[in-house]
Amino acid sequence: MNDELAPYAARPAASPGRQFAEPAPASRSEFQRDRDRIIHCAAFRRLEYKTQVFVNHEGDLFRTRLTHSIEVAQIARSVARNLQLNEDLIEAISLAHDLGHTPFGHAGQDALNACMADYGGFEHNLQSLRVVDVLEERYGAFDGLNLMFETREGILKHCSTANARTLGAIGQRFLDKKQPTLEAQLANLADEIAYNNHDIDDGLRSGLITETQLDGIDLYARHRREVEHVYPGISGRRAISETIRQMINALVVDLIDTSRERIREARLESVDDVRNAPPLIAFSPAMQAQATLLKQFLRENLYRHYLVNRMTSKARRIVTDLFTAFMAEPGLLSPDYESREGDATSQVRKVADYIAGMTDRYAIREHRRIFRMDEL
Repeated sequence: MNDELAPYAARPAASPGRQFAEPAPASRSEFQRDRDRIIHCAAFRRLEYKTQVFVNHEGDLFRTRLTHSIEVAQIARSVARNLQLNEDLIEAISLAHDLGHTPFGHAGQDALNACMADYGGFEHNLQSLRVVDVLEERYGAFDGLNLMFETREGILKHCSTANARTLGAIGQRFLDKKQPTLEAQLANLADEIAYNNHDIDDGLRSGLITETQLDGIDLYARHRREVEHVYPGISGRRAISETIRQMINALVVDLIDTSRERIREARLESVDDVRNAPPLIAFSPAMQAQATLLKQFLRENLYRHYLVNRMTSKARRIVTDLFTAFMAEPGLLSPDYESREGDATSQVRKVADYIAGMTDRYAIREHRRIFRMDEL
């Protein structure tokens, strides 16, 4: 594998390594070990019941955080292979990037952030790092998963300056205005490709958006016309799926071609060169403009649809009610989430950990247990 990598790709041998030293794996690379640990952790399993746009109980065919993460990994690995980047690292980052997400998608995150306003707020990327560094309890020698530096760096794709100052080496790039590895940059764009396209698919499936509305979005309309030209008479789910498949392919090809040219122009010789360069994984300006219009369409027509607003309003209320109840009466919490330090800051972080770790259906059930007399 290493012989096939570009000189600017991440390599385990050149990594700062793990927070706690471990013997090298005998039959896999260090980044493969990271991927395997992520797949086997409890937080990864819970992604099956965490929402993207539609709450888990609204239908079996809609994406969840788990299926989204798998789609991100597939897209990212395809691009990584074309750019001779480290596929094992990119897969680990992609599968772990949403481990810290709250129930109910961005509505849950916004509600928990508001609840935590007096305690430093809540960032789901930072929570994902906290999951793999602290919260997972699988190993006798350390808390968390003890992942490689580059995997942890890729998980933390956004971070406030205030939080970065508390994170040591993993947060230093945000203070120095430097870039992460190309693998981390790629995971971020693969995430965007995946969620934009599967949100179209889920939005059409739900009936909250229509193909007539999408006729005004060039990225969709152009590929729909191409599909109808190649497959005369095609319609229904088959036409939608074929259109979205071609959209993803167009975005991926553009990302590969544009990134390859930017990498060539930067004359990279090492990962250090990557860190000191501007962002190099990118769409062409024309494709970026089309992708931006698509995101704007989804924000205005799907994410702010009145039926989605009704569910997100309920979601915010559930998260806020649970936070308020647990802070007022810590005895309502499982002993695992009662702070041993006894101070308010430590306790509020425990409450946030508990709520962020909930699945959609568990949060709904827990809310009923706390606030309804006929539930235990």
